[in-house]
Amino acid sequence: MEKNTVCSAASASSPRFKRILLKLSGESLMGEQRYGIDEHRLADYAQQIKDIHDMGVQIGIVIGGGNIFRGLSGAGKGFDRVKGDQMGMCATVINSLGLSSALGAIGVPSRVFTAIRMEPIGEFYSKWKAIEALERGEVAIMSGGTGNPYFTTDTGSSLRGIEIEADVMLKGTRVDGVYTADPEKDPTATKFTDISFDEIYNRGLKVMDLTATTMCKENDLPIYVFNMDIYGNLARVMAGEPIGTLVHK
Repeated sequence: MEKNTVCSAASASSPRFKRILLKLSGESLMGEQRYGIDEHRLADYAQQIKDIHDMGVQIGIVIGGGNIFRGLSGAGKGFDRVKGDQMGMCATVINSLGLSSALGAIGVPSRVFTAIRMEPIGEFYSKWKAIEALERGEVAIMSGGTGNPYFTTDTGSSLRGIEIEADVMLKGTRVDGVYTADPEKDPTATKFTDISFDEIYNRGLKVMDLTATTMCKENDLPIYVFNMDIYGNLARVMAGEPIGTLVHK
């Protein structure tokens, strides 16, 4: 399907959610590369975000940093865990700046917030400033995780989604939903259309880390898992097409 066809089809009806927290994988930004940022994947993500921004959706974004540095894996290679996590936080800032630049190139206003003071690279994060940016029509890109070591960007995205009072967290991955097992390893794995947080726990499924999942459950923030790497899927989610898995109470 043509890109403009996807956009116009999704725009034909009002979006499913008014305010979202979009969690993007740092690894996905690598595209076909082994490291860093693939400019084509970045441009693809930016255009998908523009498509739903044009629908009037308020968009908060948290991006991982695994394409540059992952603190936990760094600790396994001899890095001090706290310093490793701080390096990972800086990696998320780099990715956030890249996405902000790509959005600006196609006319989408955005603002980069950082969980630790880093002016003039980004504005120090607060809930109120982020919500003000969303209500002005800016995409709020929230980097640096929670600003603390020992917390993943999954937890950071849960926290930010709750703080900005998002209707849903959209977890954009390279898998099209939640399965009974890893579909890349088990060909018999079957996909859920929707699943409860309790069933996630009981089955031991890895949707997000336990802290992040528990925060979403306790604060009634549903998670929608979908494949962001297929162009148009973000708009399809907003149009209500059942292409992923909804995790809910």
